[in-house]
Amino acid sequence: MTDELKPGEVLAIVAASGPRRWMGVGAMGALGAILIYFAFTTAPAFGWQLFLIVIGAGALVLADATRRATENVIQLTPEGLQLSTGEVIATLDQIELVRRGMFDMKPSNGFALKLKKARTRRWQPGLWWAIGRRVGIGGVTPGSHSKTMAQMLEALLAQNAAK
Repeated sequence: MTDELKPGEVLAIVAASGPRRWMGVGAMGALGAILIYFAFTTAPAFGWQLFLIVIGAGALVLADATRRATENVIQLTPEGLQLSTGEVIATLDQIELVRRGMFDMKPSNGFALKLKKARTRRWQPGLWWAIGRRVGIGGVTPGSHSKTMAQMLEALLAQNAAK
């Protein structure tokens, strides 16, 4: 990395690949459809039928939320992490630690951040989430994108700490 990074310059991206994206959306949608189908074809007791319909509808809503969320791209800039829509996930000065170990609580194929201060809760299924001081990046994204972004983020944090 050079010492002269331009503000707003995109250093790395994490984006859901087409096949991973549609596999995740398709699996969740299929689960919802199967649950609703079983609710109407097997005729269980009314309580169970209602339960299957509610859970099936929830799965369909989650499939659509995943589809919409994975249209976005996470970008690493010298200022921090942001979505392609412009929404800021975390600025560089808010990030305390990057966690990407095997036993860390993080998304599949991703990494987690520990922030200095808690941020508002946010969840974009398959892409990223934030709860309190923890932010998870990843899900239906390729591990190579996440690994590259995590390494560059660690380098930027080390560079800022050295200043």
